[in-house]
Amino acid sequence: MAESSERALIKRLKRHDEAAFNELVRAYQAQVFRVVFRMIGDHAEAEEVAQEVFITVFKAIKNFRGDSKLSTWLYRIAVNHTKNRIKYLARRAHSKKREFDEVGDRDAIESATMHTSAKLPRPDEMAQAREAESLIQRALYELEADFRELVILRDVENLTYQEIGAISGLAEGTVKSRLHRARLALRERVIKMQKRKAGK
Repeated sequence: MAESSERALIKRLKRHDEAAFNELVRAYQAQVFRVVFRMIGDHAEAEEVAQEVFITVFKAIKNFRGDSKLSTWLYRIAVNHTKNRIKYLARRAHSKKREFDEVGDRDAIESATMHTSAKLPRPDEMAQAREAESLIQRALYELEADFRELVILRDVENLTYQEIGAISGLAEGTVKSRLHRARLALRERVIKMQKRKAGK
């Protein structure tokens, strides 16, 4: 969203303009849901948390000072709500199911691990890509929440280190070092899963 358009939208949101709120939801609901779903791994929970995020934004917009982009502020709220929900579910010993529906996942989530190509892939290539995506999703979900957050924000959402720092409250150097460790941890989990699948 252009900076001038964002400023105008924020002004309208601060007046509690319902049409502006609807615009905000249309503009950012896919990104918010994608982050929450990637972190929490459950479609129903992700939908509920995403709704809570926008309710919080509507209530708290008057406190938005504009120190960061509106999208960065939204991501921060989404990440915080998701972490709180993960803790709540852990306390309740919720049986965490990973609902990575192939069709919904392909339509709703563009993975940084997949590359688009001008030529149409063969059916066997598509099946392999879906299998690889599912494996990475499961491995990602096994990462601790802080690592998962960094991988999602950088490698899936393509945010800058500066934006991730604003969302996480971490210094840029810390973001880089933790992201490096998170990627290594993710790679190790993927390799272990591949070995288990191959029966090694």
